[in-house]
Amino acid sequence: MLHPERWGHLRSRYETARPRKLLALDGGGIRGVMTLQILARLEALLAKSTGQKDNFRLCDYFDYIAGTSTGAIIAAGLARGMTVDELIEFYRSTGEQMFEKSHLLVRYKSLYKSDPLKVMMQNTFGARTTLEPKHLRTLLLVVTRNVTTDSPWPISSNPEARYNDPSRPDCNLRIPLWQLVRASTAAPVFFPPEVLNWDPADPKKSFVFVDGGVTPFNDPAFLLYRMATHPAYGLNFQTGEKNLLLVSIGTGGGPTLGATVDDPESNLLSIAKTLPGTLMYGVQVEQDVACRTIGRCTYGASIDRELGTMIPPEPLSQDLGRHFLYARYNIDLSYEGLRSMKCEDLDSGELCKMDNATAANIRNLLRAGKAASAQVDLAHLGSFA
Repeated sequence: MLHPERWGHLRSRYETARPRKLLALDGGGIRGVMTLQILARLEALLAKSTGQKDNFRLCDYFDYIAGTSTGAIIAAGLARGMTVDELIEFYRSTGEQMFEKSHLLVRYKSLYKSDPLKVMMQNTFGARTTLEPKHLRTLLLVVTRNVTTDSPWPISSNPEARYNDPSRPDCNLRIPLWQLVRASTAAPVFFPPEVLNWDPADPKKSFVFVDGGVTPFNDPAFLLYRMATHPAYGLNFQTGEKNLLLVSIGTGGGPTLGATVDDPESNLLSIAKTLPGTLMYGVQVEQDVACRTIGRCTYGASIDRELGTMIPPEPLSQDLGRHFLYARYNIDLSYEGLRSMKCEDLDSGELCKMDNATAANIRNLLRAGKAASAQVDLAHLGSFA
């Protein structure tokens, strides 16, 4: 049973049980522009199929949108009602300041003066915008990491959540959205941590946050499913192949080759340099496998030669009793993957970097994302299309 007084203008959308649609967006720095190209294709197809054309917004289709790090920026924008084209323009105009290494020293010097990143976030999401329902057009989940408590902190706009009770002095819903998004994108070493204060009257309720990408939820898909359905969170979305759809979109990547048997120690420095990306890739695969195990996968690249795609051979009209339908869109940034998309002239190494936000690389990322968006097909959404 919902608390109707907490939902505001979203009440009529969520007060009755009906099929629900979830969207999960991975972290990955500037590579998020490739996610946007896949979303652009999905947005265009759904706008056409619904007949809404220019009036269509992904926030009106998806009932709950989750994002980690760069995915949190995109998720917040979508939840506010932005179009994908508006978000692409945001990344084009601000990507270098958000992710490029050359801007880090300037940003560090301005941290206690006039922080340009803070101004950009406030201008985009609103200086006074919070997680309260009146500021959003759909439910939003942002994944952060609380350094003070040494734990992942997924923070949701769900009015039914325990720590979203408006009677609490430390209610999550009062946190400024721009600050929460910046906390989720504060990658250690690259960006200053973000300090958030939950209760102005209690200094013990101030915490230090860094990038949600350094949690097990850089791919937040399975977390989103859990927070949408488990009774502990109060939403209680119904499970089932006809009741729940989960679309997950990655920021590209692939395995990094390491040392060989002939020279096992030669790549130690390389291993250290690529460790963050390697861990993120491993987390991505693990979360993806979990979703394909519990849910019914309708689309996704092969996991490995043992598991394959885990896509059941039966037609979608045959209900297999899984907890949700699941489609996973990602981009293979290996040379072989780029060649299959006719992008073999692009530099795989540069595309894989999360902080290469030069104008030229953003153009290349947009091109790779555009090519990868061809995989999107409304048939993957089953009865939800």
